[in-house]
Amino acid sequence: MAKQKKQPRPKAQTPKGFRDYFGADVTERSEMLSKISAVYQRYGFDALETSAVETVEALGKFLPDVDRPNEGVFAWQEDDSDWVALRYDMTAPLARVYAQFQNDLPKPYRRYAMGPVWRNEKPGPGRFRQFYQCDADTVGATSVAADAEICAMLSDTLEEVGIARGDYIVRVNNRKVLNGVMEVAGVLDPSDPTKFEAERGIVLRAIDKLDRLGVDGVRALLGKGRKDASGDFTDGAGLTGSQADVVMGFMDARRDTGAETVARLRELTTGSKIGNDGVDELETIATLLAAQGYDADRIVMDPSVVRGLGYYTGPVYEAELTFDIKDEKGRLRQFGSVAGGGRYDDLVKRFTGQEVPATGVSIGVDRLLAALRMQRPETEKPLGPVVVTVMDRDRMADYQTMVTELRTAGIRAEVYLGNPKNFGNQLKYADTRNSPVAIIQGGDEHAAGEIQIKDLILGAEIAKTATVEEWKGQPAQFTVARGDLVAKVREILDAQ
Repeated sequence: MAKQKKQPRPKAQTPKGFRDYFGADVTERSEMLSKISAVYQRYGFDALETSAVETVEALGKFLPDVDRPNEGVFAWQEDDSDWVALRYDMTAPLARVYAQFQNDLPKPYRRYAMGPVWRNEKPGPGRFRQFYQCDADTVGATSVAADAEICAMLSDTLEEVGIARGDYIVRVNNRKVLNGVMEVAGVLDPSDPTKFEAERGIVLRAIDKLDRLGVDGVRALLGKGRKDASGDFTDGAGLTGSQADVVMGFMDARRDTGAETVARLRELTTGSKIGNDGVDELETIATLLAAQGYDADRIVMDPSVVRGLGYYTGPVYEAELTFDIKDEKGRLRQFGSVAGGGRYDDLVKRFTGQEVPATGVSIGVDRLLAALRMQRPETEKPLGPVVVTVMDRDRMADYQTMVTELRTAGIRAEVYLGNPKNFGNQLKYADTRNSPVAIIQGGDEHAAGEIQIKDLILGAEIAKTATVEEWKGQPAQFTVARGDLVAKVREILDAQ
């Protein structure tokens, strides 16, 4: 009888393009989302949770640079032949929800949503196939006051989570203005929106790459095309020199104040109705924000903002962090964008046949968390729980009682549940958990009604510079009455 082949063990590895989130990551994200949701609620937005799975038909084709409705998403076919997919953002599900429940929802409907989204794209450094988004949208408001409010709320949110004023900027533009510029440049025909569609797509992507490619790179893409450092050639939009000059002038239209930028954009869109409508909307947004005190140190009108997704129809905005970081080669560069959004008045129309105005913003949660970590001192790590060590296995009930007292007082705490034989290993465990305090009670302390408390944070600081004699006399470990456990631990934590 042939010997059966032994089944190979599965590989313990995360799927390509995905990652695991451990304790500190999850805790920091939860705390940040709590702060964000507090701002959103303060602005009157309600929470909404939708299914992670939508029909491909409902999601539609709005991811950039894809050719099929289910390309770029994780999709599969159900038994009844319907295609479904994991959501690639929070906005497409909102359009479906509003169309489905519009008779039951207030108008306008203001909602925020937080959670993971999935994109079946090529992963790379810092680019994952699953990531968290945090959205806020207003559906049913025609006034650009809704767009101004979103921009103000985005500014408040960044400051609430810890990004200092001066370390970020919210940049605002309008796709109508860009369409007006394209009309003036001769690559948009209002009577036939499908004409020059391919050229406009190349122009949009070129403008969106200004920060990465520079002026020369963008101009090349507006013309015949561009060859990158690897030798790959990207076809251009085929614009003439004079056409490209109009687009480049648009990208260089930002001035010192919002009013001056709006005036320059009005010059560039002369003769285009849609362009002038867009300039009027930008002017209204700038006026509303200035009236609320959101000046150019926080929010600016910036024509270089395009946004990649194809469903934006009016104002678009992007939040960029302006402080410097070092890349993998040690070069200084700015952190870049952490949030973006805009007006998408045609999205709900796919379901209802009627235009429904909508505007919203999406925050890239993982990128914002990474930015906050980069601003934090390397020595600053989230504190772990207080660790109650085990000196006597037979007195586990005593140790559990201590932990219960600490937890009841709102202090995070745990009993060491490993092998207590080696006490040094218990303190090493507390170090790996970044515990602020260790509680010690041996037989002698128990008989005397006392406990020893070890201030691990202070002890680590003293150990950096102390001599042996100073270490022996260091004040990081002391004895207190058993009844003073909670009060003394609270005192230490407050001091830390």
